[in-house]
Amino acid sequence: MQRSCGVLMPISSLPSMTSIGDFGHEGERFVDFLAECGFSYWQTLPFCLPDEFHSPYKSYSSFSGNYYFISPVKLYEQDLITRAELLEATQEIDYACEYERLEEERFALLYQAAMRVKDRSAVKAFIKEHPHIASFCRFMALSAKNKGEVWRNWQDMKADDDLLFAWEFTQYEFFRQWKELKAYANEKGVRIIGDIPIYVDYNSSDVWENPAYFDLDEALLPRNVAGCPPDMFAKDGQMWGNPLYNWQKMKEDGYSFWRARLRHMFELFDGVRLDHFRGFSSYWSIPAGAKTAKEGKWMKGPGRAFVDMIKEEAQGRLIIAEDLGEATPDVPKLLSYSDFPGMKVFQFGFLGEKDSPHVPYNYPENCVAYTGTHDNETLLSFIFSMDEGERRRLFAYCNHTAKDWESACDAVIRAMYASHAGTVIFPIQDLLRFGCDTRMNTPGKTENNWSFRTTWSQLSQIDTRALRHLADVFGRLPQKAPEK
Repeated sequence: MQRSCGVLMPISSLPSMTSIGDFGHEGERFVDFLAECGFSYWQTLPFCLPDEFHSPYKSYSSFSGNYYFISPVKLYEQDLITRAELLEATQEIDYACEYERLEEERFALLYQAAMRVKDRSAVKAFIKEHPHIASFCRFMALSAKNKGEVWRNWQDMKADDDLLFAWEFTQYEFFRQWKELKAYANEKGVRIIGDIPIYVDYNSSDVWENPAYFDLDEALLPRNVAGCPPDMFAKDGQMWGNPLYNWQKMKEDGYSFWRARLRHMFELFDGVRLDHFRGFSSYWSIPAGAKTAKEGKWMKGPGRAFVDMIKEEAQGRLIIAEDLGEATPDVPKLLSYSDFPGMKVFQFGFLGEKDSPHVPYNYPENCVAYTGTHDNETLLSFIFSMDEGERRRLFAYCNHTAKDWESACDAVIRAMYASHAGTVIFPIQDLLRFGCDTRMNTPGKTENNWSFRTTWSQLSQIDTRALRHLADVFGRLPQKAPEK
């Protein structure tokens, strides 16, 4: 693995003028920032349409694109919305996603744009080439026709033609704008890492279209649901509620559903993070009627045959295995078999165990190391809340002698650059030295997540020369442009 470095920056957190980060020209400016710093990778969160709590890890479809990311500015440049409509979409605040406004206004704006498309042939050709996206669009149009009822309760199966086309347009425009931004990034030597959630939502086109691939009973209701056992994030475990897969049925047709998911992701990204990799070895199965995740049990996952399929589809592309959480002995064995780089998290290395694999001196070369993930506190918040003894150990490890904790973030970042890890990735909040109010997500909670955004005033405070110097000193500067 060539030594490299990158930034974890959700699209939603980008600066913009219209309530949320998007695929507009500010994305190109962020790519320029990454290239100036010497970063090789821009890692994002899932692109699929989020749930009612704005989580991208539970969606109406694995194949959907979050239409909030479509740039109204670019729609205006195509004469698909008016200047007045663009100004009406201008945000009131720039430091958080304005989800209430987006829920009320954004699809209506996109609907207007869709109705102004004079030649629909490009949209229709795109939909024909992407059958799973076509199913998602039909699913959303039928959901509206049935007043938002869960698919198993639908009575009216005739979608409104204009609404269906509006959904098709959102997906076409989503892909078109993203491909422009990705091409720009690749030209600048920046590769994009996507994120593929392991599970799908019950009320999704994935389950509606392929119920046999999921653990459902005769009434098409989940027998068991996904989650994880008790851990440092949740004493009762986490009950995610997603339906589990019928792995035997999937194996019978060569994992065609997952092959399609991976091909979809590789159309969008240069590499992907496989969420909850340990679930492919063994997964936590919770009875559908359970009160807490404690009632679950471990079940055997698809294992090596599934990993072989992933390798076939990846064809050498970067696959990051998110192997965090409780690790039973089978998990590291499957990770070793896959040869995918696993994840290390600096914060986990300073929770009391000096032999933790997350302490930087234990990092193998074949790993991707993070100061924290989207589920962690920010680095500054972590340092602030640490036990005093562990904080002293962290400071000693990073040779931090100053009294302020903000500059300790810089010492940690330097230690990460110096580590043996093949790739190091930093959440943008940690480069900004931001505190707990900018945390992206708190697992197990449904409120006040996924809303953090940056501004150019904030990003301009990052010392790009210093970061490029670290990338140079520790051999992490890009060596060549990525192959097209």
